[in-house]
Amino acid sequence: MSVAIALFTADLRTYDSPVLRGALDAAHQVVPLFVLDDGVRAAGFLKPNRAAFLAGCLADLDAALRERGGRLVVRTGDVVREVCRVAEETGAGEVHVAGDVSEFAQRREERLRTALSGARRELRVHGDATVVVPPGAVTPEGKDHFGVFTPYFRRWSDAGVRRPLEGPGKISVPVVDSEPLPEASAIAPGRPSPELPVGGESEGRRRLEAWLDGPIDRYDDLRDDLAGDATSRLSPYLHFGCLSPAEVVHRALRRGGPGAEAFVRQIAWRDFHRQMLADRPSAAREDYRPKGDRWRADDAEAAAWREGRTGYPLVDAAMRQLAAQGWMHNRGRLITGSFLTKTLYADWRVGARRFLDLLVDGDVANNQLNWQWVAGTGASTRPNVVLNPLVQARRFDPNGDYVRRWVPELADIGGPAVHRPWLLPGADRRRLGYPKPIVDLAEGAARFRAARGE
Repeated sequence: MSVAIALFTADLRTYDSPVLRGALDAAHQVVPLFVLDDGVRAAGFLKPNRAAFLAGCLADLDAALRERGGRLVVRTGDVVREVCRVAEETGAGEVHVAGDVSEFAQRREERLRTALSGARRELRVHGDATVVVPPGAVTPEGKDHFGVFTPYFRRWSDAGVRRPLEGPGKISVPVVDSEPLPEASAIAPGRPSPELPVGGESEGRRRLEAWLDGPIDRYDDLRDDLAGDATSRLSPYLHFGCLSPAEVVHRALRRGGPGAEAFVRQIAWRDFHRQMLADRPSAAREDYRPKGDRWRADDAEAAAWREGRTGYPLVDAAMRQLAAQGWMHNRGRLITGSFLTKTLYADWRVGARRFLDLLVDGDVANNQLNWQWVAGTGASTRPNVVLNPLVQARRFDPNGDYVRRWVPELADIGGPAVHRPWLLPGADRRRLGYPKPIVDLAEGAARFRAARGE
């Protein structure tokens, strides 16, 4: 009886799973396999927040497979060694896996292919599980990738969306040993943020249904409203592959309307960044478009930014939301990123590291290239724009509700005055226990522009 391995990586789902479908079509029995890879842990990517979410994803995936007569097989160690061991133990002739664009994933794929071919087994790669349009599917004339989003989005929109696959029926798993499903603490030590979302395909699909049932219609109007929190919150589920981005886009377009169109445009940014990283892997750590920056290294200022103690309430509220939820509103990401890189003129990699430490949806392509976009070393067509947090507050948190939620020291200040607590009388300021601004906004912006040669 033929056997194939479905190796789950960033595609922890059963619906619209090309990897699982490919393995089921190729053999009578399938080993749904997840390897807790020593290489991923050694790289420092598995932090407590993503570990907690991942543990939930694996438990949910196992439950979904058991409903179909199967189960998830878990191993720990070097991914290539463990895959080859399972193949040897079960006589599997093929291994099915989703592609990826990171340098780590590319090396993993090549090592797998070499090891399996030496044992006369085949590696079947099913494209990129976390995108709608795979890297390289659309390119500008004479170039390998797009470096500007708008022309990319036009081509991306014309490429079309494949029809999602149905969930599998019966799954037969051969006799093979498995480790217990890992607890979060076994994946990565440390305490996760207190308000993390629940991981897993079931929760992701529940949230998707709720989002498509109405809130998406107002997304175009409310997406930047910080207090309204009117975004989908689907990014962690897309990052871990609990949801198929192709299915999400397919269903959003089927609903239609300005809200759905704006939402789909945001998903296209994920594909845009992945095609950039696929062609320029070094952009994960080096400037995509160098500006000759000589970044300031002020440890005290960087610590104040990380802790949400800059003295600018909107910046601090967003950083505290990140610490509490492992997530931050996209507008908050832009504001905090601009403040760090352009007002403090600190290296974007300082911010990217903090975000990767805490974000449940922390993704190398999106995180690093979004940070470069904000810092002006990436794909932005206006690289030297500085976002003033006070102006941003007037536009996106005009009544101060977002700040009052996340900065409790300021909870009793009514109205928009909450954004300028330094204007309160001295005794009131001291009573709050809230810090003074660590930098003058005008001075910081002028320093940045002078450094960029404006």
